[in-house]
Amino acid sequence: MEKFDYKEAVATLEKILAKVEDPATGIDDIDKYVRQAEELTSRCREYLRSVREKVDAI
Repeated sequence: MEKFDYKEAVATLEKILAKVEDPATGIDDIDKYVRQAEELTSRCREYLRSVREKVDAI
């Protein structure tokens, strides 16, 4: 399993947001970006939850 890069995920979410906010982006593309953002957000939450558990264990 590859290591999750939180900073990269956040940067990707920022790029997705810019694309979604761009009036030139088509509705089909917006749907694709929203699904991608949902997946990334879920992975970020999982990562933060695991970090919190590690910190609490210290």
